[in-house]
Amino acid sequence: MSSLSVPPPQCLLQPYTVPHRYLLGPGPSNVPPRISTAGAQPMLGHLHAETIEIMDHVKSGIQYAFQTQNRVTLAVSGPGHAAMECAIFNSVEAGESVLVGVNGIWGERAAEIAQRIGSYTENPAGKGQEQKLVLFFLTHGESSTGVLHPIDGIGELCHKYDCLFLVDSVAALGGTPIYMDKQDIDILYTGSQKVLNAPPGTAPISFSERACYKIFNRKTKPVSYFLDLSWLANYWGCDGKPVRSYHHTGPVTGLYSLRESLAILAETGLENSWKRHKEVAEYFHNGLEKMGLKLFVEDKKARLPTVTTIVAPPGYEWKEITGYIMKNHNIEISGGLGPSVGMVLRVGLMGCNSTKGHVDMILQALADALKHCHKSRV
Repeated sequence: MSSLSVPPPQCLLQPYTVPHRYLLGPGPSNVPPRISTAGAQPMLGHLHAETIEIMDHVKSGIQYAFQTQNRVTLAVSGPGHAAMECAIFNSVEAGESVLVGVNGIWGERAAEIAQRIGSYTENPAGKGQEQKLVLFFLTHGESSTGVLHPIDGIGELCHKYDCLFLVDSVAALGGTPIYMDKQDIDILYTGSQKVLNAPPGTAPISFSERACYKIFNRKTKPVSYFLDLSWLANYWGCDGKPVRSYHHTGPVTGLYSLRESLAILAETGLENSWKRHKEVAEYFHNGLEKMGLKLFVEDKKARLPTVTTIVAPPGYEWKEITGYIMKNHNIEISGGLGPSVGMVLRVGLMGCNSTKGHVDMILQALADALKHCHKSRV
């Protein structure tokens, strides 16, 4: 008689084959074979000399992608959401004021994170005067709405009032120009699974000297031990100390993949990547308009080149359209998220997926879906 009350799950006693799909939604994007192969290399210890060398390569690649010389540049072990929390947890203390540019779900979440640690995201009721702002948050490319927000001049204005400028570039990094140092950005982060085409789980982030001064002179410790920058900076060799202390076991094979994705970006060249994403997005937008579909973002200059939002076709159920395209064309596209739910279809053309061939594929799939999906009478 076995002493086990829970038997081995039958679902785990047989192999599972993962299907191939074209991931043309807002993320994750497809992982090219070169990056998959890199991630399948033999496991190393997380503090082996070779792993540290790979981490140093990753740091250099992030500095290139962000266009920064910041000393404290690293990859958080987690998705872009973890980088968002790392940025806010470290730079803000309870009772301080944060201004959040809410232009979609990610601004909403940034505001809630700040509120959860006891900071003010608006002038608190009963206060006789406005609180001094310590941080301004803005999403460069809002994937829930497909809006690209200009950031020139904002950092300079923030610094005039001794306020840090934090930018979320998860959906935009690599697909549209951004210059961390030149644009006076104090904290910038992205995710690995969008334009970089690496698996989710590593999140590049960088901190200016101005941001580091505030963070390393806090009155209280950050609420998260795991995301405490004093530990992370040492783990990544960013603090100038001769020895890297154990903090956590990083995603070693994920770092292999991230290094390879940054290598591909370096070989391609940032300016070439920006140009390709812009041209492919414009080709896609023209094709949509020829089909009679309406783009959610009317101002061409405000359109995010990596994620396009299409006004949900009147009379159609958006879930039926996305389901039909998945079933019949093996392509993932998405509906809205947060404030855009029910209003839009979202198509992502990021990294290796940003090609005119993929555009032709999705235009054909959309045309087929509109032909076969049920359209209600208006």
